Amino acid sequence: MAIVNRTRDSFYVTAGTDALEPALDALASAVASGADIVDVGGVRAGQQGEWVDVATEVARVRPFLLAARERFPDLVLSVDTWRSEVLEAIADVGVDLVNDTWAGADPDLVLGAADLGAGYVVSHTGGLPPRTDPVDISYGDDPDGVVRSVLAGLAAGAQRAVDAGVRPEAVLVDPTLDFGKTTRNSLRVLRATASVAALGYPVLQAISRKDFVGETLDLPADERLEGSLAATAVAAWLGATVFRTHDVRATRRTLDMVASIRGDRPPSVAVRGERKP
Repeated sequence: MAIVNRTRDSFYVTAGTDALEPALDALASAVASGADIVDVGGVRAGQQGEWVDVATEVARVRPFLLAARERFPDLVLSVDTWRSEVLEAIADVGVDLVNDTWAGADPDLVLGAADLGAGYVVSHTGGLPPRTDPVDISYGDDPDGVVRSVLAGLAAGAQRAVDAGVRPEAVLVDPTLDFGKTTRNSLRVLRATASVAALGYPVLQAISRKDFVGETLDLPADERLEGSLAATAVAAWLGATVFRTHDVRATRRTLDMVASIRGDRPPSVAVRGERKP
């Protein structure tokens, strides 16, 4: 899942642009590098940066989605929004997936996804409202409290989505690392990816260049690629199947290698040691 942020204040600057043509160039590059899905957002996730109203968010994502659909008619298009009004404004585009990063803050969003026949991403934010950075986050005295909260929250959210009319096979669950979580929380939740996968829904992991990677290695966003790929490999081995990333080519190669080690993908070439004709 490639990231295209239609913003001027993305935390990782090369991933975001508010100009249409450069964004479409980034899309074409992502597809060429192996992206199966593109996730388009018009608002920065955290509380830093400018306030964006509904009209501005729509103006940012709608033209891009229309152009993307025209240029890549078979590409899976995802919209990253927590607002049902935004989804209503792009209903004619035919988005395939609604990435509700803020855990049902707008309860009408999942209903809109169901009405469109789109998939829906269930997230976990520890109860925080949209664009809220975690402060004094606590899941109790038990270190595994955050894992229990994630599993319970994702299970409940997935059931709400199915009850709203989203096809069960079109529900994805995202542990939503960093959101409502400390770095230690995110590392613990990442280690529990197999338990998340055991919920029975495809697992989306949004790992790319996040703060938990940066704090773990004490690195700025533009130096977090290796840490992101290491975490991606672990999550893939443990059962995650969708990876939201700024670095499509590197992530694609990492996932292909993990799949081959697992035995799920044959090597692209396997001639080493064979007898020469």
